[in-house]
Amino acid sequence: MDSHALLDVVRASPKDAGVLKLIVLRLPNDQRQTPAQAILDVERGVVGDRWSLKTNANPLEQVSVMNSRFLEAIAAEPNRMDLAGDNLIVDLDLHTDNLPTGTRLRIGRAVLEVTDSPHTGCKKFEQRYGKAALDITYTPEGAAMRLRGLLARVIQGGEVQVGDTIHKEAPHA
Repeated sequence: MDSHALLDVVRASPKDAGVLKLIVLRLPNDQRQTPAQAILDVERGVVGDRWSLKTNANPLEQVSVMNSRFLEAIAAEPNRMDLAGDNLIVDLDLHTDNLPTGTRLRIGRAVLEVTDSPHTGCKKFEQRYGKAALDITYTPEGAAMRLRGLLARVIQGGEVQVGDTIHKEAPHA
């Protein structure tokens, strides 16, 4: 798929209410688990994810969220989607215009808040999905669309399940 077609697919993502497509727990040694449900916790982020094991864990980077349409296109196979290392893979428009910093996302009883911490690609992302996939995330449009994903913090804990609706709420004043 060429980059223009790929961007068009991502642009068609729902703006206000989408779906949680995949949950990924990042474990030590690049291991992954993809449970059908997880607990989001104000202190621990995604319970079971390695984020909470960091001694210098940044609370503004508790949960990483990525667009499912982009990831499906670059992963080529569903069993490679967890390699991105993002916790919540969602069918939702992550563009900065749609989800500015402070926007809240409700999934089940849990509520996340979009932070201004940048989420950028790395050498592992390039190795797993290719240079073209990484390069498009760094274009001005790819960065605005947050193709590499966004970072959020847990405002209200709760259980989330694959298939749950993710609702955009107004940014917190």
